[in-house]
Amino acid sequence: MIFSALRRSALRPLAAALVLAAITGFAPGPVEAKVVLTFGTYAPDKPSAMVAQLRPTLNAIAREASEILGEDVEIKMQLVKGYEAGVALIVNGEVDFTRLGPASYVFAKEENPGLSVLAMESKNGAKSFNGVIAVHRDSDLSSVEQLRGHSFAFGSKRSTLGRYFSQLTLMRAGLYARDLERYEYLGRHDKVGRAVGSGLFDAGALEETTFEKLVKKGVPIRALKTFPNSTRPWVARAGLAPRVRDALRQALLNVDDRTALQALRFDGFFEGSDSDYEPTRDAIRQNPQFFAQFQ
Repeated sequence: MIFSALRRSALRPLAAALVLAAITGFAPGPVEAKVVLTFGTYAPDKPSAMVAQLRPTLNAIAREASEILGEDVEIKMQLVKGYEAGVALIVNGEVDFTRLGPASYVFAKEENPGLSVLAMESKNGAKSFNGVIAVHRDSDLSSVEQLRGHSFAFGSKRSTLGRYFSQLTLMRAGLYARDLERYEYLGRHDKVGRAVGSGLFDAGALEETTFEKLVKKGVPIRALKTFPNSTRPWVARAGLAPRVRDALRQALLNVDDRTALQALRFDGFFEGSDSDYEPTRDAIRQNPQFFAQFQ
């Protein structure tokens, strides 16, 4: 009896609403549509620092996408540690879009051909930026060819600039792994620059922006050689709804909030495609030759 009374009590508001709808013709509308996207990437620094860097740009992208779709767009974030884990996020479809290094994109595309480039970052109004082979400021070395018999510091083993393009630059100068006294992968570009500045290595490869920052801080290094590298692609997962993917692509191209972008060290986006990363793909293909000279 008690439960029957409770059921009747709970149903009264619903019955009243149905009667009101029948009399007035008014009925509650559907819940307003909302598009929820997840952006994922690896965090080479503290996760909190990465969130602070990315959030202003992601908010700007969400605002642009909302206008294009005519729906509220929310962008969540998922951060992981390491190149491999970051690539796995987009390869496995665990996130909707991501920001990858060129080499990471090439590896991801090989694993999942359904991935698509949304846009490329603009660095000082260009689709490319320079890598630097640096030596100590007081070094007698004046050309890459003279690095034979010297030590060399590379970045990460999966780094486009810190490994693949720097090793390709050495090969073009006739140098292979066996021609170096020793070499190591130090991970971050700033570690490479500081190691060369402190004399731990005779030379090393790092990003030009990082190189310039270290020089301003008084690290005693100078450029021996520069070489070009493509900017980062922003990539959509396979199977993302075409209307959402297209809106996201246009939103990236529309973003012009320089304050937001500054934290990520680029100034906007260009249209991009898989073909923009063919030079990276070629550098990766040739890379085994750098070590084959040991045989």
